[in-house]
Amino acid sequence: MYETLALVGATGAVGRIVLQQLQERKFPYKRLKLLASERSVGKEVRVNGESIKIELLAPGAFKNIDLVIASTPDEISRDFAPYAVEEGAVVVDESGYWRMDPTVPLIIPEVNPDAIDNHKGIIASPNCSTTQMVVALAPLHQAAGVKRVVVSTYQATSGAGLAGTEELNDSTRSALTGKTYPPKTFQYPIGFNLIPQIGSEKQDGYTSEEMKMVYETRKIMGDENIQVCPTAVRVPVAIGHSESILVETEKPLTTIEARRLFEDAPGITVVDDLDNQQYPMPRDCEGKDDVFVGRIRRDISGGNGIAFWCVSDNLRKGAATNAVQIAELLVKRSAAAAK
Repeated sequence: MYETLALVGATGAVGRIVLQQLQERKFPYKRLKLLASERSVGKEVRVNGESIKIELLAPGAFKNIDLVIASTPDEISRDFAPYAVEEGAVVVDESGYWRMDPTVPLIIPEVNPDAIDNHKGIIASPNCSTTQMVVALAPLHQAAGVKRVVVSTYQATSGAGLAGTEELNDSTRSALTGKTYPPKTFQYPIGFNLIPQIGSEKQDGYTSEEMKMVYETRKIMGDENIQVCPTAVRVPVAIGHSESILVETEKPLTTIEARRLFEDAPGITVVDDLDNQQYPMPRDCEGKDDVFVGRIRRDISGGNGIAFWCVSDNLRKGAATNAVQIAELLVKRSAAAAK
């Protein structure tokens, strides 16, 4: 058991859910330490009936800490994760900074749990849009070999943190009342709008969010030959990323076989009954930990293609839940190694 656990970023959108998950899933620890920036220091948070004061995130804050779950911006993780490792802690990191570091395993417990054994003190949790897609792709890849993926994401405003959700509310109010709320978090007003850019421009007209899906998918699935063509779009939904996915496989799969693979895979719930208008939607998936799959159909344009619709709560499986699952995996592996 990791006796002392530190949570960095406890007051953020993801950090709050990590705390909730630690309690709901009865994660084993004896002492919990909450760390954050100066503006949150001194605030008290109720955890399991106990009030815990938030302490300052500083280089010396990780002394006598066994395990760290961190949900911070990239630059904060870059600066502080090494201090935690130096003090002997293992860091489960939610930021994007360490994901593509070749010495850092990028983990989805349902997909590549064995890769966690190669960690050197830091373990990365993937981008939210990548996580739900790869959970869905993994059973297809194992059965038939994924060659190519064309994915369009419809990403909730909470993916930009609490400020994103607040801006959705303000922007919607502005559109309805005529009162002006200039956008601060997003490039344009998000209320009743779609913005086909998430992240900065990178290569060949793709954005940083889109390229994360390319590189992270290959790393998690252990196959550099998988081709991914992503388009990432911000939509006026508070919680729950949706993805339209077309996957081409090496071996042919029927729709019935694909559905069975989804149904048998850990972490996936199939909601797929078009006749009765049953399919995953963000408002139905909010607050749930699974990846939801529906609209499963063959690619009628040719090739070994399966098309489907994929929805998941981006704050839970896309972030907080996956981090806590990684921590649980560490505990399980540690216990097994001790026997």
